[in-house]
Amino acid sequence: MPNSVIFKGKIGKFNRVISVSGDKSLSIRWVLLSSLANGISTAKNLLISEDVLAAINAIKKFGIKSKIYKNECKIFGGGLDGYKYKKKIKINAQNSGTLGRLILGLLINSPYPIKLIGDRSLSRRDFSRITIPLSKFGAHFKLKNDKNLPLTIFGSSKLSPIKFLEKKGSAQCKTSVIFGGMRTNGTTIIKAKKSRNHTELLCKNLNLPVTVNSKKNYDEIKVKKAKILKPINYNIPSDISSSAFFIVLTVLSYNSNLIIKNVNINPSRTGIITILKKMGISIVFQRVRIYKGEKLADVKIKSPRSIKPINCPSKLNSGAIDEFLIIFLVAAKAKGVSYFKDLAELNQKESPRLKWATNILTKMGIKTITTTDSIKIFGNPNLNIKKKIIIKNYLKDHRVFMTSVIAALSFGGEWNIHDKDSIKTSFPNFLKIINDLKKNVKKKKYN
Repeated sequence: MPNSVIFKGKIGKFNRVISVSGDKSLSIRWVLLSSLANGISTAKNLLISEDVLAAINAIKKFGIKSKIYKNECKIFGGGLDGYKYKKKIKINAQNSGTLGRLILGLLINSPYPIKLIGDRSLSRRDFSRITIPLSKFGAHFKLKNDKNLPLTIFGSSKLSPIKFLEKKGSAQCKTSVIFGGMRTNGTTIIKAKKSRNHTELLCKNLNLPVTVNSKKNYDEIKVKKAKILKPINYNIPSDISSSAFFIVLTVLSYNSNLIIKNVNINPSRTGIITILKKMGISIVFQRVRIYKGEKLADVKIKSPRSIKPINCPSKLNSGAIDEFLIIFLVAAKAKGVSYFKDLAELNQKESPRLKWATNILTKMGIKTITTTDSIKIFGNPNLNIKKKIIIKNYLKDHRVFMTSVIAALSFGGEWNIHDKDSIKTSFPNFLKIINDLKKNVKKKKYN
């Protein structure tokens, strides 16, 4: 069966209610923290993707058992000191930067060296941004080219608390240091640029010794050694990053309406909503509620008559960092020129996404001006693609694949998009939901 899809023509109008997969960030954090709990933790609506399965396989290396029933998972935690370390353990994080970086914070007291590897994409990414602060605790690291995978962590039994200034807005780095702090006597202090705060909310809900003092432009986080972690029973909400593709599909489709159920609208993740509203898009949160510290809602989207361009404030970047590829498609249909800046972090993702944004938009016939950290997009509200477009060789970045699918359904043309298996890392049922949406409009099914 070919590992590519072909799309011909635009999607018709639709009016639907859908659900998307569980939040990947929360799923991986749940797996790692549950492995340290005293007892059995249960998660419903756990994202069963390659990234999350890699996390489950990782904790198995330390003697932690798990059972999966469809989208429900049980993890039999061993307690905070329950990891069974063996010689020559090797962890494969595959494509998951979240897993690769977070688990290192839990391993800084390992009595034996542990090797961490990943796929081609993950092996290109910078791990020195997390090994440098973790080494201050007392652990040591050996990395390829001083920053890449494979790496080996040499833990220490003599850990000291640290002070860490996190300037990039990386929730992965911040969380890994929090995990390291929970392994260390004394108080670790983190001054962090505001970013996703799932870890802090989980820690608060679990009564772990992590306190947050929120300032205007940063958070001061204090971490003390954890003594006990109770089992974590969690109904994982839907992922807003996955929802973003269907939000934008609705925005770019004619006369369509969509409701996405039970979405995590954590304010540190809703940058895309803020940006789209500034562009004149109608997005409404219904049934807003709080669940284990996270803010949830049903998200209602309506196709706009026109889209306004935006000069996007940099302060919104961290809350939308994973959604910019799909946001750029909205800018492509805006009436005017949109400008996005301070986005060098995009090229530190699974692929150099700023470069791929330019590549996709250029193939579509949209003029762009791109630098190493910015992009100017000259929108065309009347864009109607008639040509053939091929998308391939993008390091199997799942978001490049899904963005290309949404572009094909929104702007027309004939698209041949390779490496459809890339979605298995984060959103395995993406194409199934696309096919279900298309049933209303009686278009060709895509496999």
